[in-house]
Amino acid sequence: MNTVTIRANMAESESLETITEHERILQEIESTDTACVGPTLRSVYDDQPNAHKRFMEKLDARIRNHDREIEKMCNFHHQGFVDAITELLKVRADAEKLMGQVSDTNRRLQDAGREVKAQTEEVIRCRIQQRNMATTVEKLQLCIPVLEMYSKLKEQLESKRYYSALKTMEQLENIYIPRVSQYRFCQIMAETLPKLREEIKEISMSDLKDFLESIRKHSDKIGETAMRQAQQHRTFNSAVQKQVTLSCAKPLYGLNSRTPLHHNGLITEAADEEEMDEEVLTAQDLVDFSPVYRCLHIYTVLGDRETFENYYRKQRKKQARLVLQPQSNMHETVEGYRKYFNQIVGFFVVEDHILHATQGLVTRAFTDELWNMALSKIIAVLRTHSSYCDDPDLVLELKNLIVIFADTLQGYGFPVNRLFDLLFEVRDQYNETLLKKWALVFRDIFEQDNYSPIPVENEEEYKAVVSRFPFHDAEIEKQQFPKKLPMSQSVPQIYAQVKEFIYASLKFSESLHRSSTEIDDMLRKSTNLLLTRTLSSCLQNLIKKPHIGLTELVQIIINTTHLEHACKYLEDFITNITNVSPETVHTTRLYGLSTFKDARHAAEGEIYTKLNQKIDEFIQLADYEWGMAESDGRASGYLMDLINFLRSTFQVFTHLPGKVAQTACMSACKHLATSLMQMLLDPELKQISMGAIQQFNLDVMQCELFASSEPVPGFQGDTLQLAFIDLRQLLDLFMVWDWSTYLADYGQPTSKYLRVNPSTALALLEKMKDTSKKNNIFSQFRKNDRDKQKLIETVVKQLRSLVNGMSQHS
Repeated sequence: MNTVTIRANMAESESLETITEHERILQEIESTDTACVGPTLRSVYDDQPNAHKRFMEKLDARIRNHDREIEKMCNFHHQGFVDAITELLKVRADAEKLMGQVSDTNRRLQDAGREVKAQTEEVIRCRIQQRNMATTVEKLQLCIPVLEMYSKLKEQLESKRYYSALKTMEQLENIYIPRVSQYRFCQIMAETLPKLREEIKEISMSDLKDFLESIRKHSDKIGETAMRQAQQHRTFNSAVQKQVTLSCAKPLYGLNSRTPLHHNGLITEAADEEEMDEEVLTAQDLVDFSPVYRCLHIYTVLGDRETFENYYRKQRKKQARLVLQPQSNMHETVEGYRKYFNQIVGFFVVEDHILHATQGLVTRAFTDELWNMALSKIIAVLRTHSSYCDDPDLVLELKNLIVIFADTLQGYGFPVNRLFDLLFEVRDQYNETLLKKWALVFRDIFEQDNYSPIPVENEEEYKAVVSRFPFHDAEIEKQQFPKKLPMSQSVPQIYAQVKEFIYASLKFSESLHRSSTEIDDMLRKSTNLLLTRTLSSCLQNLIKKPHIGLTELVQIIINTTHLEHACKYLEDFITNITNVSPETVHTTRLYGLSTFKDARHAAEGEIYTKLNQKIDEFIQLADYEWGMAESDGRASGYLMDLINFLRSTFQVFTHLPGKVAQTACMSACKHLATSLMQMLLDPELKQISMGAIQQFNLDVMQCELFASSEPVPGFQGDTLQLAFIDLRQLLDLFMVWDWSTYLADYGQPTSKYLRVNPSTALALLEKMKDTSKKNNIFSQFRKNDRDKQKLIETVVKQLRSLVNGMSQHS
């Protein structure tokens, strides 16, 4: 029962829930958009089985309910609807009338509006045209500047104003073209501009190459102009310095002239000439540098400046190497050197101008590198080519060119100390060429000299000689004209040539920026070389020449004596030129004294040699009959001729210094004595008779008489006769036949025959012994012949024992 009740209650409750759910669904359907009904209806089928039937029933009930409501509403409003229809029917006639009026009005309005429409369309068309024209003008105003700039660009390109053209391109790209970039012609322009840039780049590079070729050709002219200006400036400064020197001090020998300068007008004229040359030409006046500037600006604008700088520097380095390469025959003429220097100066003048006229195209480091490379090459070239020069004038001109070259480049800021150091090497070369030249000059002077005293006929001739050579002799000055000066013509000529050498050496010292002390030192050293090497060598060669006889040698000794005395005047001459006192601590002295002393000693030695040779020539004429029975009673003819020759020769020696004449005389006598002794002891002479000894004794007596006659003054006592003492004692021994005394006193300091050597006596005695056996020359002693023969044999044995004892002792 309860279960049934519960089930009934449960069914009742479920029925109420279903009814409530259906009610909700219906409300949703009524209130929801039809597009969203699907889910709602689906929920009906998702519920309990047969629930949709109950829903359909519920739906039908709801529809019937709504139909009833609609019917009620229609019934409520029906009368009003009928009344409205009635009213509408009444209004129909009025509406038709109104419709006719409206149609008529519309027709008339259409007719009137047709003309207005046409005019309105015309106005609209005009307004569109006006708007299009305004737009066109506006766009043209934007395009015209672009076209004008492009036209300007073309004009600039045609007139080769490439830098301006690049600026115009930059404006076109950055300002004008972006404003009208939508137009095709602008696109074409934009595509053309890079090509134009490349063309400009190529053209400017071509111009640069032409410029480089041009300056290579014009370097010579540029350098010539720069060096000429430097030389004019140096000349002007030198003239001013001379004027100051002349106005402040006594007249001295100038470094650029051989005579004192007195006329100040010369300086004024020089200054006037310099003022006339005030218009100074520069590298820019001779060469158009615009291609470099233009190309530099162009590459800078194009952002490729580094490429341009590298190319320019590389090309200039190549040109520098070409410029520094000299011609093979440059050393033959000064023009070759001048052209070489002009090209180098022109090159570096251009580089200096580029350095200062541009910013960074070349740097000081680059020019210094180029200059250092060039300087090393220049020095090597000048060393090589100057060594080929054998003409001092050419070397001097080379030196002047180097000085001007150095001064020119120093004016442009290039260091040139190494060039001035090189000049010292060139100076040595110059001195060598001078020495060679003066060697020829001295040789010619010596060859043309007559080696006799200078004759002077009158006062004018005397003064002419004295003006060329510092000669002063009170005794000769007191003599009446005509008279003779002791030296020969070569002496004043040599003295004058030494002064000429000093002048020539001085020329090289000019403009070397050296002090007077240094110049003085250089002059003295070069003069010393001339005296000690060149002149000394010429004198030595002269003395050794075969044709120079005794008279000439005597004159040479006299000449060297006077030249030696003149050395102090050469010292004063150099002092006067350089104005450096000889008392200065480091002043170099002239070595002329030793030069002339050495030459004089050589001449003296040659005199001794030639005297001996002459004596030998006379001795060779000797023709003794060694087997004669008795002498002729007079001296031999050759010996008398020899003595007469010696007398006349020693008379010439009166002008020589006393010791020289005495030494020559003593040497001649000793040589004569030695030659006579050698004649007696000649191994080829096997036999000598007593008559030959007597004849030989007569000849030696003539020699002793000659020695005692004092052929040369100054000998004390019988000093000269002692030259024949060996011969005299030997002959006396044989003439007196004083062997007992000789043998008894042998070895004693007081021996009468002290100078007779046993071997000498033995050799001569054996020659006489052999003659005695064969020719019986002792026939006059026939009574004592056997005793004499025994005596000779005894003497020979004793002499041999003495000789053997001497050999054992030694």
